[in-house]
Amino acid sequence: MQSVTRRRFLQSSALGAVALSQATAVLSAAEPDAKLKLGLIGCGWYGMEDAKAALRVGGVQIVSICDVDSEHLGQSADALEKLQAKRPQTFKLYQDLLKTDLDAVIIATPPHWHALQLLAALDRGVDVYCEKPLSYDLREGRAMVDAVKKSKRLVQVGFQRRQNPAFQAVRQHIQDGNAGRIVCVEANIHYTAGTKDPTPQPPPSSLDWDLWCGPAPLIPYSPQVGHMNWRLEKTTGHGHLVDWGIHLIDATRMILGEGMPKTVAASGGLYYLKDRITTPDVLNAHFEFATCPVTWRHRIWGSEEYTPAVSNGIFFYGEKETLFVTDDRWESIPRGNGKDRQTHEAKGDSGLLHMAEFLDALRTRKPPGCLIEDAYCSTASVKLAMIAWETGSKIAWDSPTETIPNNPAALDLLRREYRGPWKHPYQG
Repeated sequence: MQSVTRRRFLQSSALGAVALSQATAVLSAAEPDAKLKLGLIGCGWYGMEDAKAALRVGGVQIVSICDVDSEHLGQSADALEKLQAKRPQTFKLYQDLLKTDLDAVIIATPPHWHALQLLAALDRGVDVYCEKPLSYDLREGRAMVDAVKKSKRLVQVGFQRRQNPAFQAVRQHIQDGNAGRIVCVEANIHYTAGTKDPTPQPPPSSLDWDLWCGPAPLIPYSPQVGHMNWRLEKTTGHGHLVDWGIHLIDATRMILGEGMPKTVAASGGLYYLKDRITTPDVLNAHFEFATCPVTWRHRIWGSEEYTPAVSNGIFFYGEKETLFVTDDRWESIPRGNGKDRQTHEAKGDSGLLHMAEFLDALRTRKPPGCLIEDAYCSTASVKLAMIAWETGSKIAWDSPTETIPNNPAALDLLRREYRGPWKHPYQG
């Protein structure tokens, strides 16, 4: 007998509503001349989503933006001028943007740029909202964590599902002991990846491709590795698990209260999208956490799922219950009794709530919900899975020393050499 419980629905909805109301109450009380001054580095698709979320929360002004694509830059400046009735300053270089008068900066570039841009913002004494993943390689991430601790600036990383009412409700449900001991977890996101022309060709005249690649390898431009599609390119986004799956691995860690996995193994490959992308279109990864094993699966071709309702989400298999959670609902199924399955609707704008929490932190100087240490652990976990796949080996992670013992090939992939003239920030 499937049902939606009103009490659970109200509790889950209230969870997100309270967070937003608390943040907006602080901001709405501010005088207009006390608006927080924000900069935006990388004003493509999701950078503009972050900027719009900040404007919806209120109490802010986007005063400066930068992008290495002049077309993106102009279009974003036009859109922001309409939204806030004032045109932001525009820059090609993030170093020039950081010279403007800012309270905080949003970093929404591809991840191979995150480390240098975050460190530069800290040097300017600016707080940071940085999109996930935290970094391209693990050693960058370590340098970023150490720099944030030293700077004492506030940093929020874009793991928006930490604010999601459904994920928070499952976390509380498990902590209350309703599901019993969690024995294992399975997470997956199956979808059909949209691909573009992978043929090398000259970049658009508006795009400085050499600068876009920056410290990463300078690869030939094609629409498939440029805007948006860089997520499935090995040298930049590093694939579906690192780009999208990382949200569910982070949410799993949050719900279980976990740190780093003890071991990671992975298998898969390019079976359908070969010669169009450079990362696995099928991947299985197995993480051994202290609490229990966590398995990840994805397939990014073939859109028609036998069970589309669970093609994006996490299963928690407990001694008493099986739980499933996705962005707008969670389900509980008593062990051995599928007839008493309960579905709990829990909708909320996670991106808006996550940005509201960050802006509230800027006002109150209280740490936001996704500290950089957590972002490092989630990023490092999925990166270890990719290292396991690329080396064809099982990774044993030594957390105290942050090394991979007895595996020179895997250890070498913890740090990627930068292309000159850029210098890698980790010198350990």
